[in-house]
Amino acid sequence: MASLTIYQDSPMDVTIVPNLFIDEYMKDANDAQIKVYLYLLRMTHSRQAISIPGIADQFNHTEKDVLRSLKYWEKHRLLDLDYDGEKNLVGIHIRGLAPGKDTPPAVSCDSPIPVPPSATGLQPAPAAAQKGTGASAKEPLSEPPAIPTFEKPVYSADQLKAFKERQDTAQLLFIAESYIGKPLTPSEMKTILYFTDVLHFSEDLTDYLLQYCVGRGKKDFKYIEKVAVNWAAEGITTPREARQYSSRYDKNVYTIMNELGKSGSPTGKEVEYINRWIKEYAFPMDVIFEACQRTVLATDKHRFEYAEGILSSWKAQNVHHKSDIRKADALYQQKRKSAPAQERIRQTGNRFNQFTQNTYDFDALEQELLSN
Repeated sequence: MASLTIYQDSPMDVTIVPNLFIDEYMKDANDAQIKVYLYLLRMTHSRQAISIPGIADQFNHTEKDVLRSLKYWEKHRLLDLDYDGEKNLVGIHIRGLAPGKDTPPAVSCDSPIPVPPSATGLQPAPAAAQKGTGASAKEPLSEPPAIPTFEKPVYSADQLKAFKERQDTAQLLFIAESYIGKPLTPSEMKTILYFTDVLHFSEDLTDYLLQYCVGRGKKDFKYIEKVAVNWAAEGITTPREARQYSSRYDKNVYTIMNELGKSGSPTGKEVEYINRWIKEYAFPMDVIFEACQRTVLATDKHRFEYAEGILSSWKAQNVHHKSDIRKADALYQQKRKSAPAQERIRQTGNRFNQFTQNTYDFDALEQELLSN
């Protein structure tokens, strides 16, 4: 075969990849690990915050794949993971590379990449392993806890035939084809068999798995399989458990948490509030953000309950867009002017009704909230 000449049109807007990474590290890494490391290099100079769910969506991987990749590169000392006092991942420090595999000097390529606090599942390594002194500094970081592999068997044609002839299989395959929008290939049918045979997924859980992935725009069975293995590793056995687990990694959840000044993992109740605002109330994000901003200005306690009061009131007044809020505010001000001071809260039947920044009696509202 003839030699190939490699050239490019423009050197502008480039990401520099160390030759040592290509020569020494890349050959031993899997595709997810390589993608994550290259993406981190790309984002180093962007000055943009990143998140574990964001990286996962970028490359059609699961959050667990991203976490494994980060721990892999931390083990090989290509990066350091920074944590806050509550053990939330807040930054990624990419180390400089120098000859001598697994012993790069701790020289920063740039400022650490900020990572919004989220339910990453990462825990910091022991201080001795991170910093290291004397002989211990030369030892590699300890391995993360082992994760079940759930090895996928190589199914024969006879096994697939027997699976298709089972009484409950027809309905399961029909559900899958309905979500995917086409007849399943033999390979895809074997993946469904893997879910039931090895991962022990019920029909309901498999149904929710397909619904969840397709709802995120992911119909690729490789992605669906990764999500299934991730759920199995987490011990998820019911759609309810999967729904609770998935909600914790939803990007909208963490965006709204951040708007309310909250960090760390959301509680089940907080996820319930957020899902209600997005799904039941069907508010666009800018309306939810407006309620969050008013809440933060009003109080530093019970913020989810406070925001719920605002949004439920807007829902009752048929607010659909941010422009509708101004009309609701104007109507509230008219009622406020015409009502005695002691009846301003009682008359609406909702003590959280329409908070305009400079005119609402937040102290009275908060006292009434705390008294319940």
